[in-house]
Amino acid sequence: MPETYLGSCLCARVSYKLLTPPKAVSHCHCGQCRKSHGAAFASYGAVPRSDLLITSGELDISSYASSESVFRQFCQHCGSSLFWSQKAGDHADWICIALGTLDSPFKSLKQKHVHLESQPAWSNFSAHCVQPD
Repeated sequence: MPETYLGSCLCARVSYKLLTPPKAVSHCHCGQCRKSHGAAFASYGAVPRSDLLITSGELDISSYASSESVFRQFCQHCGSSLFWSQKAGDHADWICIALGTLDSPFKSLKQKHVHLESQPAWSNFSAHCVQPD
């Protein structure tokens, strides 16, 4: 039986299960991710859509089209950022999970920081990060 990972929003109305570990772990410094999370960057990992099961609160999830090709999903009660995905294209069958919402322990051996050029002036994170290849 495959290992599963559990997650939930801040108020615990929305909970989910991942059937595979998140892949392509990245810490995004772009303006949309910063605003969505209210932080210097957002940490995400991706799974195939079929490996994300919403176990409770599916009707409590709201969606927002943050651009023409991307929509973000969050809990409509507590505002927790949960997921983002592309509407079309090569990765439309994958969904990115906000790793801060995972309740199960998770380790990723490979991680990258992306869009460091977009970080705000008050963050000097680039001194501690390596740009992806």
